This record gives sequence, C-alpha cells and structure tokens, in this order.
Amino acid sequence: MERLPRLAANMGATFLLVAASVGLAQQPQAQRALTIYPPTGLPVIPVMEGWYDNEDGSVTVSFGYHNRNRESVLIVPLGENNRIEPAEFDGAQPNYFDVGRHTGVFTITLPQDRRDESVWWHIKTGENDLYKVPGRSASEAYQLDRRPRPQGSVSPLVWFDEESERSFGPDGIVTGPGKAVEVGTKVTLAVHAMDPSIRDPNDPRFQEPIALRANFAVHQGPMAAEFVRHETTQLPEPPDPSKARPGRPPPKPPGHEEVHLLAGEGTAQVYATFTQPGQYLLRIQVDNWAAPESSEADQCCWTNVYQRINVVP
Repeated sequence: MERLPRLAANMGATFLLVAASVGLAQQPQAQRALTIYPPTGLPVIPVMEGWYDNEDGSVTVSFGYHNRNRESVLIVPLGENNRIEPAEFDGAQPNYFDVGRHTGVFTITLPQDRRDESVWWHIKTGENDLYKVPGRSASEAYQLDRRPRPQGSVSPLVWFDEESERSFGPDGIVTGPGKAVEVGTKVTLAVHAMDPSIRDPNDPRFQEPIALRANFAVHQGPMAAEFVRHETTQLPEPPDPSKARPGRPPPKPPGHEEVHLLAGEGTAQVYATFTQPGQYLLRIQVDNWAAPESSEADQCCWTNVYQRINVVP
C-alpha cells in the first residue's frame, strides 16, 4: 500500500474575493447587482485548506479547489498549467475538476527539516489567468487538528480489504492497479468504512447511528467515469419540506456516485464504466457530516482513499 505525496480555505477565500473585486471594478455601478456569471469559461481556483502539525515534526498541508463553472467539468493535464512547486511534490493534485467547491482533495507532507518551506499549486484553465496558492505553516490561523470535535466526531476509518491499511483523515492510502479493466466494461468499486467517533449515549441526537457518506470521483484521468448505483445502496430519507429554510432550495438527491452507510459503518459500492483507455486515479471520500459538529466548513471530519485503475481498449 502506498501513500500519495502529502502537503494542505482561507487562502481560497482571498482569491475569490480578489477575483470578485476585479470583476466588479470593471463594471458600471448600476450593472453590478444584475451581473450573472456565465455558466462556462470561468477558472478553477486552487485552495489551501490549512496545515497539520504532525507528531514527527513534519507538516501536512491540505488542498482543495473551486471550479467556478456551473456546467463545465474541466480536465487540466498535469504539467505547465497544473503543477506543484517544488517539483518533487508534484503529482498528487487532481487533473479532473468537477463543478463547485471540493474540500480537502489531497495533501502533501513537508518533512521536519523543510517544514518552514512553502509549496505552491498553480492552475491555468483556458484563457483565464494563472492562479496559484501557497501551502505553508507560517500562520497559526490556518492550523488544523485531528482532535475529536465537541460531541466526539472524528474522521471515519476507511480501507479496501482486510489486508490493507486503514486510512484516517485526508492524507489517504492508495491501492491498485489490479487487473486491467476494458473500456465499456462495468466494474464494481468498493470500500469499507466505520465511524470510530465516541459520542454521549445519553444525548438524544445520538440514539441512532450517524450515517456515513462515501463519494466516488475521478481524481486523475483522461476522461470522466460513469457511476451507477449498486443494488446494495441504501438511500437516506428524503428531507422534510416543512423543515426547509425559507428561501433556500431543497437539497439535491444523492447522485449515483454517492453512497450512504446509514448504520455508520459497512461497505460502500458503486458500478463504474470507463469510456476511454488510460491510467485513472479515483478518489473515494468518506465523511460523517451528518453529525451536528462535523462539516467541511469546519475542516472535519472526512477521510480520503485513492484507487488506481488501468483501463485498456
């Protein structure tokens, strides 16, 4: 079992504010309130989520991204327009960018003797400007931790099989590639997960298990993968419309790439089909954000694992 090179959204917020300020400055005052961003042609913003101080003196930096396009999934090959510097840390970042904000998709770890250095993630999409964000441990304001949250939530444990290491947190173990998969062939993907959080059994909020959610996504690859719901998948109860916040749209139903483990543990499975040959790296992210004090906004509590797949003609 291997690990991806590890590194670590406040900086992302800064980039978004700068981009928004520039856009507004170029428009007449009367038009600002009516401006609607186009559905395509916008950049991908690299985001530093924060950094972890490890027991061995090393520093792990967590990164995510925001694809500002509402309709366009973007593929930016690793290289000049999608790179990490210093180059020895290059290669852990995604080249496949789904729409919207995605938290903690990969990490890079700086060893103890280099913990004060910065790593930079650069992304350029189409004709947009080059965006870059530093990963560094210079500010305590960006420091993250793996400690339990107030009601006990911690990151789930995730593993591929009984022989594999159990992953905990965003760092992520990597498995594969196994037997080659042919283009157009439906293959079953599966991970095992459990929530080790210790919560107050007398608290009525925790009388029932907190569901885990597993999301299967392409991290690197030449093309998207088609995910189809596995027959073992349990779906959560649809939200109660009477409890919806006024003015807020109802939450979207889970996609086929999303599996809910309602018992707080179990095996998450989906079917995947690949339409183009090549080397793929899938990311499976498992969270317990259904818990009251766990959320991506609080940088807790999720776990990444990665699976390499070789797709042949």
